[in-house]
Amino acid sequence: MSDTASAGSPPAPDSVKPLDPDSQASGSDSAVALADSTSIVGKARVDRRTKDLVKRLQAGEIAIINHKDLDRVAGEGLAAAQPAAVVNASESISGRYPNMGPRCVVAAGIPLIDNVGKDVMDAIAEGDEVTITDGALTLSGRTIASGPILGLDDVEEMMEAARDSIGDELERFAVNTLEYIEKEARLLFLPLDAPELKAKVAGRHALIVVRGHDYKEDLKALRHYINEFHPVLVGVDGGADALLDMRFKPDVIIGDFDSLSERAWNCGADLIHHVHPDGRAPGREELQEHGLPYQEFVIEGTSEDAAMMLMYEHRAELIVAVGTHATMVEFLDKGRAGMSSTFLTRLRLGPMLIDAKGVSQLYAGRVRRRDILMLVAAAIFVILVVAIVSDSLQLLIRTLWLDLRDLWYSLTGRFS
Repeated sequence: MSDTASAGSPPAPDSVKPLDPDSQASGSDSAVALADSTSIVGKARVDRRTKDLVKRLQAGEIAIINHKDLDRVAGEGLAAAQPAAVVNASESISGRYPNMGPRCVVAAGIPLIDNVGKDVMDAIAEGDEVTITDGALTLSGRTIASGPILGLDDVEEMMEAARDSIGDELERFAVNTLEYIEKEARLLFLPLDAPELKAKVAGRHALIVVRGHDYKEDLKALRHYINEFHPVLVGVDGGADALLDMRFKPDVIIGDFDSLSERAWNCGADLIHHVHPDGRAPGREELQEHGLPYQEFVIEGTSEDAAMMLMYEHRAELIVAVGTHATMVEFLDKGRAGMSSTFLTRLRLGPMLIDAKGVSQLYAGRVRRRDILMLVAAAIFVILVVAIVSDSLQLLIRTLWLDLRDLWYSLTGRFS
């Protein structure tokens, strides 16, 4: 950007070279390489919402984010994109709890420059070519920001410290949960006006996919379950894209629609907008901008809670959840101070709600009818082969042949 440039000279060409991603063995190795004054040069991708940035981030580019306590899903997304480096304007680990996002990044061999200051989000524009040397970001020869380079050992040490102090966070989390349970319990158990759906739900299984921990692996493990039981497929925001990635078409998409791809928008699913009882309706502008028909579902809680209650109201026989949030760390990753609505939702659904990991384990051990038929067919084949090569069968065949010749002679007076 011209308004931030100065008369300072850019680094000499010999001292500036892109870091080969193939040479990044670990986060610690990357930190050592940078400490030796090896510079990284790349095009900047800038976004305050990491999940939006990941969609357009390409390998070899430099991701510039503002994500305090980088969560695991965001970290996995950044690692999968393989940028040359990740620059975080905020603290990647504040110490409140042991968030896994930074570990995912540095374990993939990607340098993580931490806590460089929020001014970097305005100082660097999308597409600017920036240079990183020893944790300092330069643009047009001028240093814009700098921060420590986190290696794997640094991240592990910070996570261990966060584990030691998690007691205070757990207490705050529990207090918030209990306070909101008192406020939200009545709202959650009121009669709900569920929107009509094109898909028939009553008496069927429903599979709800949330973009949460291990959602891709869990969904892959359920491929045979989906093919056999044909459950109603429900994507919660980005969960719709996870289904499409597995070549399954979602029947329903519910949420605030802040992270959908164009193919998900146009896949033909029922679009259900989650609206809170107090009138909050994040994402309504995006729905109206796309001009597609949608319905509203007014209910307190998270969008994944709303998806479960929608299937419950439509009398699903069983609800299988993929990637949903159930632990304190997962909720803190989502920026929530409590889990009251989720606790109450699970209390209401009871045994009809099960986790995807349980289904995949049970289903893996189940003997399918197709397997039984194949086993029977194989047994029959073996019996036939044994019978054909046995002497007794050959004698029976010769006897039948002689009987047929005698019959033919008695009828025609001649042998064939």
